This record gives sequence, C-alpha cells and structure tokens, in this order.
Amino acid sequence: MNHKDHKDHQAHKDKGQYWFSLWSLCSLCALWFICAIGLHAQERRASGVHVVVQTELGDIELEVDTEHAPQTAANFLRYVDAGHYDGGSFHRTVKMDNQPDNLVKIEVIQAGVNPAKAKEGFGPIPLERTSVTGLAHEDGVMSMARGQPDSASSGWFICINDQPSLDFGGKRNPDGQGFAAFGRVVRGMDVVRKIQRAPNTEGQSLTPAIRILKAIRN
Repeated sequence: MNHKDHKDHQAHKDKGQYWFSLWSLCSLCALWFICAIGLHAQERRASGVHVVVQTELGDIELEVDTEHAPQTAANFLRYVDAGHYDGGSFHRTVKMDNQPDNLVKIEVIQAGVNPAKAKEGFGPIPLERTSVTGLAHEDGVMSMARGQPDSASSGWFICINDQPSLDFGGKRNPDGQGFAAFGRVVRGMDVVRKIQRAPNTEGQSLTPAIRILKAIRN
C-alpha cells in the first residue's frame, strides 16, 4: 500500500468512526428522552389517583392530586370509597347569566352526595389554600365548595374556563381565602359542559339535577 492509499484508508476509517459515534450519541439522546417521558408520566400518575364519575350524561374522569392537596384529596376519596356520591348529583350550574347579584362572576358546576347519606358524612376539613398548594382554579380543575374557611365537607365543583377569583386572594368570596383546588378533569370536559348547559329554571339549581350513577377509583 503506497502513502496515498494509506491516507485514503485512514480517512475512510476516521469518517466511519465519526458517523458511528454520531449515531451512538443520537441513540443515547433518544433513549434518554424516552426514559424521561416515561418517568414524568409515572410521577404524574403516582401523584394522582384517578376517579371516574359516571353520570347520566356520560363519564367524567378525574385526577385527584394527593401530592399537593393531601388533606382535601383524602377527604374526597373517603367519600368516593364509602359510596356517598353514588346516587348523588350535579345540582348547581353557575353561568355568566345566572348570577346577577355577584360582581365577580364565575363558571362552575357543583356536585353533592346522595341525599340519603347526607347525615353520614365525615365532618368539615381544614382549608388547603392555593397559596400553599400551588394549584390554581383553571379550566377543568376540581375544588371544594364551602361557606366559611375550614367548613368544606362533601360538596365539590368543577371549573369551566379559568377562574382566578377562586384562588387565594381572589374576590369571589369576601374573606379572600379562596377555595381548595385538589385535582382536575382528565377526560370528559364535554360532559362537564353538557351539565353546565342543562336546564336550570330555578336560579342556579339544575332542574332536574344530573344524577351521578357511580363514582369509583379507576
């Protein structure tokens, strides 16, 4: 082999090693990306318990945030596991045109337990403020209904569109403490909007209420 042939051979070898190294690097990056996505999905799943609320208008799947709102999430799941929402209903719809006395308007639908089990509840829970949990009342977020702070028990609602006035410091409730967000809808927002648009001829009450057939962990 003469000098020129040796140089050509070496150049070909170096080029091959370059492309092999580049391919190896790309493969490692792709593998890292896939692993990162999988880990992120597992972390999200680990921090949220899924509950399917079966209504007469369709199913709504919820992701209950046990990581950021542990007390509120545990309370909700306690009612789910005890079957208190089976036979309950979405009984209230708050729309832009049915809250004339409120300067700060919101859009939510509210659910409650089976009336036959209303006296079997577990008592009020402390308010987990959004300033502590870091959650926000965005479109599809679930939150606890309440009057005074630390008075929520079994009633809960789902936001339609973003509702920042329900966060800590918001003006919907005069005390400014906001409401306890504790999860979000991951499937069935079309059903949520159907419920919001259902007939309500008595103020904000749905007439008739939309029955909850069953609420169960998924």
